[in-house]
Amino acid sequence: MSRVGVMVLGPAGVGKSTFCASLLNHIQSVGRRAHLVNLDPAAEPGEYEFTVDIRELISLEDVMEEMSFGPNGGLLYCFEFLMTHLDWLDEEIGDYEDEFLIFDCPGQIELYTHIPVLPALAKHLSQNLGFSLCAAYLLEAPFVIDKPKFFSGVMSAMSAMILLELPHINILSKLDLIKDDVSKRELKQFLNPDPTLLSGINSSTNPKFYNLNRALVQLIDDFGMVQFLPLDSTAPESVGNILSYIDDITQWAEAQEPKEPKDEYIEDDDEFGQMLAAAEAGGGGGGKEE
Repeated sequence: MSRVGVMVLGPAGVGKSTFCASLLNHIQSVGRRAHLVNLDPAAEPGEYEFTVDIRELISLEDVMEEMSFGPNGGLLYCFEFLMTHLDWLDEEIGDYEDEFLIFDCPGQIELYTHIPVLPALAKHLSQNLGFSLCAAYLLEAPFVIDKPKFFSGVMSAMSAMILLELPHINILSKLDLIKDDVSKRELKQFLNPDPTLLSGINSSTNPKFYNLNRALVQLIDDFGMVQFLPLDSTAPESVGNILSYIDDITQWAEAQEPKEPKDEYIEDDDEFGQMLAAAEAGGGGGGKEE
């Protein structure tokens, strides 16, 4: 038995829920079992029903109404409440063994930078519930048209990689939106962020920020961890490629139990039965006669 999951993160509007739904559909289409776990207290109803939904425990709408919090403060309260009621989460996902869980997380960066709620939750899932986890951080492809915004997203992805302390992939989503504006050659510079893109940043910003831009890009290049996988959620082969990376990271295949051959196959196949009987009568057929 294995417990495998992926935590899907990224800023609001990058297509996390769309990716989660596409991933769920693809996994089920290849005969595997998968479930959606909603960890966003402000989530809207979608095409797929959540198997586990934090809104059954606490919702952002209720918190904002009852406690007069704003959206960000209310979200932080929701997660602090979840962390003091982890027994609810344990019970909700306790029965899912040997299945793939997709954790759809909210987009607020505060949950793993200012208050380390998501890192604590990831540690609980890994250490206490025995999950083999992978983090998938999404950044939308239209960011590549605005280079300062792109490198801001890269820094956010790098922050998530460091603070979550999980095996990690970064995904450039919504590729279908830029296929007519960015060539494949140009796109490669963003999939593996190229420091030479700095010239594009400095040409569009105040000169007093040149040194800061150069330092940030150099940090990304020296760290050498941020690379992106391209994703078009409307293309099954693209989603399947992402799943193959997640499976490699979580070692999903290695954790599967070997399946026994079906008894009816052995009984019904007379030729196989005759071959097996002959092998047993001859001591395996490989020994040397004395």
